[in-house]
Amino acid sequence: MIDAGNVFVNLPTGVQCEQIRELLSRTTIKIQRIVSQGQASPPGFWYDQDDAEWVIVLAGSAGLMFEGEAATRTLRAGDYINIPAHRRHRVEWTDIDHPTIWLAIHYR
Repeated sequence: MIDAGNVFVNLPTGVQCEQIRELLSRTTIKIQRIVSQGQASPPGFWYDQDDAEWVIVLAGSAGLMFEGEAATRTLRAGDYINIPAHRRHRVEWTDIDHPTIWLAIHYR
């Protein structure tokens, strides 16, 4: 079976909470489209994932903070980053005026 689609269709409007849509899931890889607008990680919360994550911002912008780093990294459309497993990080902010569309690939 061939699975096809477009990450820019069926975007939520008036995003009040982050929307995560799984596009593909296999034993060693999971691909998600994430749509954020103004969301951030809760205060004091850090992601600490068992799998590595490669993420690209397709639209909008966001700020990522990594534990032990002094400054937030700003990601804009086209920027990507590879996050090793168990590298603690958090989303400091996402664009409040426009949806931030992420493509996240979780892999082992």
